[in-house]
Amino acid sequence: MTTDWSYEAFQDAGGHAHLNLDLNPDLNPSSVNSTSDELDSVFDFTQLQGKDAGQQFVILNHMMGKAVSIKEGAEAVLHGNSAQLTDALRNQVQSELNTAEGRIETISHRLEQHRRAADDRDDFRTILQQAWGHVKTLLSLSRAATSPSASPGASTPPQVISLHDPETNRARITAMTRLIGLLQRNLRVQYELDIVQVVRAVTPALSKHSTQLSRATAYRLLRHMLVDTESVKRLHEQPLDWFIVRSLALDNKHTVEKEQAIKLIRTIVTIGSRRKDSNHASSTGTVPLSERVVRAFIAVAEQPDDPFRSSAIQTLAEIMLIDVQCISMAGGMRVLLQTLSEGPPALAALLSPAFLYIIDSPSTRKYLHPGQDLEIALSGVTDAYGKDSEHQQRLKDICRSIVCMLRTWSGLMYFCMGDMRAIRSLIDTLRIPSLEPREIVLDMFFDLLNIKTPAWYNAFISGRRLTVYRKSRQVSQPNGSDTAVQQRQPEPLRLTDQYVALLLLIFTKAGLLEALTSMFQETTTGSNLSRKGTLLMAEVLQLANKVLPLSLAAKIQLVPDVFKLASDYKQGEHRIIGTSALSSIDSFNRNRTRLETAVAAAGNRPRANSVEDAIRRGQRQVEQVRIKIGFQMDDKTFQAALLETQVMLTKDHTKWNFETLQELVEGPLLNPKRMEEAIKLRFLKRLMTFFHPFTHRFSDIERNKGSMRWVKLGCTLLTMLLASSDGQRFLSLDDNLLKQLTRSFAQLDPFNGTPESDPIFSKKRVSETLTYGYLEMLGTLSKHKEGIELMEKAKLFTAFYHLSELRSREDLIKGIIENIDYSIDGHPRIVLSKALTSSYKVSTFVSSLIVVHIPYVQHIRLYATKHLSEMIMHSPTANTWTLRLLLTQLYDPAMEVRQLATQFLEEACESVDILRLVVAMQPTLDHLGDVGHGLLLKFMSTPVGFRYLSDSGYIDREMDIWFHERNIHYVVEIEVWLAKTMEFIPVDDEDDIQSFDGVVPPHFYGEMAKTELGCQVLHEKVHFPEFALFIRQHGHEKEDPELILKLKSILWTVGNIGSSTGGLPFLEEEDIIPVILEIAEQSLVLSVRGTCFFVLGLISATPQGAEILSDYGWEATLSPLGFPTGLCVPLDLDKFLSIPPWDPTPPSGDNDSRLVPPESQTEIEVTTAISNLSNTVIANTASRSLAKLKSRPEYERVFSSVPVFYRALHTISTSRYRQPVRRYVFDLFDIDLDEDVLRQLEESAKTLVLSASESAPSQPNGRVVSVLFAAPRAHGSESDEEDEPPPVPQHRPPVISLRPKSTIVGFRDD
Repeated sequence: MTTDWSYEAFQDAGGHAHLNLDLNPDLNPSSVNSTSDELDSVFDFTQLQGKDAGQQFVILNHMMGKAVSIKEGAEAVLHGNSAQLTDALRNQVQSELNTAEGRIETISHRLEQHRRAADDRDDFRTILQQAWGHVKTLLSLSRAATSPSASPGASTPPQVISLHDPETNRARITAMTRLIGLLQRNLRVQYELDIVQVVRAVTPALSKHSTQLSRATAYRLLRHMLVDTESVKRLHEQPLDWFIVRSLALDNKHTVEKEQAIKLIRTIVTIGSRRKDSNHASSTGTVPLSERVVRAFIAVAEQPDDPFRSSAIQTLAEIMLIDVQCISMAGGMRVLLQTLSEGPPALAALLSPAFLYIIDSPSTRKYLHPGQDLEIALSGVTDAYGKDSEHQQRLKDICRSIVCMLRTWSGLMYFCMGDMRAIRSLIDTLRIPSLEPREIVLDMFFDLLNIKTPAWYNAFISGRRLTVYRKSRQVSQPNGSDTAVQQRQPEPLRLTDQYVALLLLIFTKAGLLEALTSMFQETTTGSNLSRKGTLLMAEVLQLANKVLPLSLAAKIQLVPDVFKLASDYKQGEHRIIGTSALSSIDSFNRNRTRLETAVAAAGNRPRANSVEDAIRRGQRQVEQVRIKIGFQMDDKTFQAALLETQVMLTKDHTKWNFETLQELVEGPLLNPKRMEEAIKLRFLKRLMTFFHPFTHRFSDIERNKGSMRWVKLGCTLLTMLLASSDGQRFLSLDDNLLKQLTRSFAQLDPFNGTPESDPIFSKKRVSETLTYGYLEMLGTLSKHKEGIELMEKAKLFTAFYHLSELRSREDLIKGIIENIDYSIDGHPRIVLSKALTSSYKVSTFVSSLIVVHIPYVQHIRLYATKHLSEMIMHSPTANTWTLRLLLTQLYDPAMEVRQLATQFLEEACESVDILRLVVAMQPTLDHLGDVGHGLLLKFMSTPVGFRYLSDSGYIDREMDIWFHERNIHYVVEIEVWLAKTMEFIPVDDEDDIQSFDGVVPPHFYGEMAKTELGCQVLHEKVHFPEFALFIRQHGHEKEDPELILKLKSILWTVGNIGSSTGGLPFLEEEDIIPVILEIAEQSLVLSVRGTCFFVLGLISATPQGAEILSDYGWEATLSPLGFPTGLCVPLDLDKFLSIPPWDPTPPSGDNDSRLVPPESQTEIEVTTAISNLSNTVIANTASRSLAKLKSRPEYERVFSSVPVFYRALHTISTSRYRQPVRRYVFDLFDIDLDEDVLRQLEESAKTLVLSASESAPSQPNGRVVSVLFAAPRAHGSESDEEDEPPPVPQHRPPVISLRPKSTIVGFRDD
């Protein structure tokens, strides 16, 4: 037994802490809870919020005093009165001591933080002054770096000496680090500092003379200065691009600097980017990065061994989603497409959704080349021929990516372009006989068509006969809740089925069945691969019957190629192949029907026409014969049977004959005469003594699979005793089983004196021995009225009520709830009701200073609510009392209980009878908020519920909310759910995906249209004409994302209204169906087409809607009884899937800038050779040429000229150069990139860049370069092989477009 206790900390006269232990069995729980709440409020750190520093110090000191008192008191109990403590009490006190020590540590940390903050805390003006002081320090270091040296005769320039000074670098790093600290501590400082001044102060730190740490710290400081778009804009105006370009070109020895540069770029993208503006239809968003920086960033993404390649690719993908023009202009599409094709798989999985987003809208997909770019993702499958076995894992990743693409409207319609050329190429890989990884491609089609393969498929693929297989154990024991749902409602409409129907039409039109037939012809004996192909064909035929209209399914069922092979009598091999395929398909269909019928019927009630009805009849006959024989047993035989059981001879149950004992209990003892004889012979008394708890015989048996038969025997024995008056009298007067059970439960009651050290129903005994069987035996008693009376007489229900208050034995309370039968009104239902409304707080024993918590592992009310819902779902009829109890849970103080009750009530309301009963009870659900939204929508679907909600004002209020806001939320939720269901986006929570399995979520307007009164209200509100008008006005919107989102929401609204018989007249009155069909076939936004596809499926859910759509070439799928299933597909696929062709937008650089041609012949040769470095065919030759040119004295001036350096930087910033080449160009010039050089580069840009209106002067005669050194095109193709000479210009072009003539620079023999 447990005893409530409390103890109190105090201090004696000497100031020493003690703890007064008080074992108080009469402790008032209400006072305990109230004291606990007061103590919790003492250590509530939220009370520090909104207080000034002084008040926080006072509160923390008060907390510290309380915590120290508790700690000292607990220590006094452990050291002073340890002999008086039980183990449980000692553990609780030790737990409180640990808690107090943890609180002291936390409070000490808070106090230290406050002291430190108090020491450093100043007002904002002081911190701002400190920040300006650091900026001034950086500016002074910059001026010191450019001031003349004190020694006029020094041979080294003074600037170089200063910049190489380690002390200056350290001082600069220290100042920048401290400034960063101030910016992190006080965000307001970031807004007050002038970013232009900060850039000017840190520019010397970015020079080549500075250390890597100095440059990295400078980038970090600039990153912390960016707080809004205005700060990014002002930073973009500063001449820092060349510093960033140089940092990105560095090798892996400079990872610290590159990391900070990349972080700066990512911050600029995150803060400074402007998303697509709805006010400018042609806008695709802008990213404040120049082309030179983006190209340098692309070079990082192209370098395989760069440690930041993955981050660079992800950043480029983010930029592409915001500003695809920026990536296209800089040639980044090539890099991203290559990564999509070649991996790594993690990056390819991230890039697939990005490209699909680009394809969706015409304003963004114009930057892709149709039929070329995205098809590169399929190359891993179509080019798999001849690859080794290591390619298979990569092929699996590619197929997974293809599945994701084909499960989106953008990917599906894009790959269907050009007469489904991409889809056909995938299917044609099945025709290659020597291609080993074809099984992976077959698995891809299984996945795409949502074909789930059970375990017996492996037997089919292996070539074994299916007729020897019978249903498994899982089949014989299906989930009860799933079975109940199937009984209540036919399989609902699923959006995924409609998408699979479209995929099935596309694949069959692209030649999937023909490709599978070609696989059959590879061998006459069959193989695992060909049998898997046969399996796919059989599944396709089955799926066609399920999801396609009859006219389309019949064409697929023909499989003419297979029948042609089977009927080919000229070539015997063909006939063998064809007949084998048809035989396998027929065997598969027959066995699948048999196995699936067993699954579906396993949990249903027995029917007269059931396949296993004969077996059940035979079992019942055997049972009746055995009972009849038992009743006719004579005296001698009965006495011999009693002796044979060994019950009368020994108490050792292991020596008992269990089979004979079971036969006696189930047969002869049901005869009142034999019952009376067994009682007189004391057989029953000896047998029942075995089950008594305090004999420790039955209750001490180890709980395992073999020993559970004794529990079953005990339940059968009680049922037998309750069947006769003698047995009832025996249980009531002569046997102590029920009385001992009452005493056993009383051992756990804290109000019944000193607790037992090892109670019968201890946690260990319940979990490890057959003690748990007593709960099942009590459940057997509760099934009978006489048993309930016996339990009442033994005061077992009183024990249950006391146990329900025992918070430490949740396992026992759950066992009672689970095993008690509630079919008879009375105490059992009261026990369940008490469990449903029990206190959910943790059990707490408290004194003035010390609190002991006994936490719940799981709330009893959650378990009781779940058990109640299972009872409702399994009940063949709707019971009012169970529904009332479940409705009570909707008002539970715990949110998780309310959510669970709401979820179960929604599932139960799928039954029309239950829904009517619940609506008749008129529960108030306003307090549930969004949790009860789905339940209220179900109420609306019935006339009584709609009238009830209308009278309460819910309809008018909710209708306005849906009209203005929730329609948008609906389309977002359903698109996210569809993406998760089709596995396009990862699922974080499995429960989330289970909440939406493809069934159309309820829509407010759709539920309203299901009742006559709802249609009347909808007509009065005049909302539908507004919906129709919006669709007509903006049905072909292709740019504005807000209008497109609203269009989708209204389309879903119209579709849900049209999915009911009462709502379809609204669509006919406005003649909106032809408009929706036109949008589905002509909209340039592919996701809008997909929305229309699903909406047309909703409209086809009624016979009238299906008939209307059939007139426009869209045919609905019908059930075997001729009713529409809500699936609808177009008869003309090309009309629905066709995308208007487009001309790819050619990339254009930053204002398409060109440079003034160089005047000097040496400059022409150097710049031309640099331009040739971009051509991989002649890059090595160009680099050797540059090395020779640099070694000559006459070229020394060129390689130290800032204008020529600018020409080189301009060249690598307007064309594709790999990272090592960029680094080589920077190292080629004897110029250190610093503040002065940066200023000269800006001046060179002003003088060398031609304006758009200017034309280049005529080309001077002189030495020219070879045709091998053709300059690359600045913004054209990004091909690696650019060896074609440019066309002859009509005017003198810039140097990078000069037409070479004859001489090869650097190839003359010296």
